[in-house]
Amino acid sequence: MNDNKGFNYAFGMSRHSLWIIGVWPDPLASLSDFHRPNIRFIIAICIVLFYVIMPTIINTIRAWGNIIRLVEGIAAANFCVLALCKIFGTWYHRKTLRTLMVSIMTDWTVKNNEERKTMLHITRHGRILCITCYMMMICIMSFYVNSHLIKIFRNISQPQRTLVYPFNYFYNSQKSPNYEITCLFQLTAGVCSSFINSTIDVFISLLLLHICAQLVNLRTALNNLVDKLAEGSISSSSFKKGLAEITVRHEHLIRNIKVINNCYSIILFLHMFATTFQLCFKSFQFFTIVIKHLDVPIITKIYALLYFIYELMHLYIYCYSAERLSKESINMMHGAYECKWYDLPPKDAKNLIFMIHRSAIPFSLNAGKFGTFSIEMFGNAVKTSMGYLSLLLTLMER
Repeated sequence: MNDNKGFNYAFGMSRHSLWIIGVWPDPLASLSDFHRPNIRFIIAICIVLFYVIMPTIINTIRAWGNIIRLVEGIAAANFCVLALCKIFGTWYHRKTLRTLMVSIMTDWTVKNNEERKTMLHITRHGRILCITCYMMMICIMSFYVNSHLIKIFRNISQPQRTLVYPFNYFYNSQKSPNYEITCLFQLTAGVCSSFINSTIDVFISLLLLHICAQLVNLRTALNNLVDKLAEGSISSSSFKKGLAEITVRHEHLIRNIKVINNCYSIILFLHMFATTFQLCFKSFQFFTIVIKHLDVPIITKIYALLYFIYELMHLYIYCYSAERLSKESINMMHGAYECKWYDLPPKDAKNLIFMIHRSAIPFSLNAGKFGTFSIEMFGNAVKTSMGYLSLLLTLMER
């Protein structure tokens, strides 16, 4: 597998998906190509903003006092505003992300077979997450489109026809073909929001897993270097030179994770905050259907359940990737401690203390300045959302 194939294997799906929405930070493009927003980016922003976010926010304000309609409106607006923030944040930091992608592409030029095997092994986990996420997105969007198409066909012959997201546009949306075109754009906006969320969530997870692979390779390189000096196959000066290269490489990875946090920290805080409420709102909608025995199509019930799983999956993708990143960064310290340092001359063994000290601070994916993603955060978010659900159900019964 050559260098381009390795990079394409890792980021091929993300590259095509980000290109579709016009925010792919192409490492082969010149910086001058990033001065103007892409037309696909502008179209995606406009469709989501005018055909979902504006109608849902206005409908939410109008539904004040009706808790069922209020929750439904907030859930839709919440999801689409998050998509808008993600795509805008990725576009805004496109030059910084391009530099990061250049660094990642360079990492795939490695000639060591063992290092390549490690990178491919961890990349396979990323691809499994990526494929699973997109399959879930396709599944839930199929139910989303079908459930709304059923409503559209039921109302098609009515004098007052209901849009997917009711809104008073500047044109007569009740007259054909305006009605059909407006519904099509609103459905497209909903699908586009889901596609943006899935694409950028997967992209960030792949970035984290790539850094995990580099940390594993770095730990292996350190152990091999220590073993060679302990066996006497290299000199002390060669050891210091190799250790300096490993240290520089470790600092480079630290800068890369800082770049990711600088680009996405605020957005990830919004994601954590929004997902907690989304889990609550979608659970509430599902329980409302069950408790009140509402006469809704089975497709709508399945969609509500799948959407809950979809939100859980996206939160778990972040937490899993961040947990593994933290683990591999700590393992860098353990690797320096567990190698054969006791067989080294004291002056060379002391040099490992700097690596141990620097690795004592784990890498993390931050949600603003309020927390870090981890499996523990995943559990806390689910627990918190269920607490909010209990509150909503209590309010509904009054």
